[in-house]
Amino acid sequence: MIKHVVLIKFKPEVTEDQVDDVERSLDALPGAIPEILSYDFGRDVVHSERSFDFGLVSSFSDLEALERYQEHPDHQAILGKLTSLCDQIIVVDFTF
Repeated sequence: MIKHVVLIKFKPEVTEDQVDDVERSLDALPGAIPEILSYDFGRDVVHSERSFDFGLVSSFSDLEALERYQEHPDHQAILGKLTSLCDQIIVVDFTF
């Protein structure tokens, strides 16, 4: 099993409506991409100086499933949207 963890730091000018749109787009992915075994995401609630703004944790059966997810057109669409809204995106993938 592969755990895929993403931390996002939005640009200062990103609006609540834009983050809402990101959440709606992410919420649709599990229904569109069968490789996703679990999918949790949300906004940071602590807001410390070392906090990122948003996090996502998902699970996949193996590296091949993760790669199919990453290449899926729906994932590519949200990735393009996020890239334009973010100052920084950090990713770690590990087995469990």
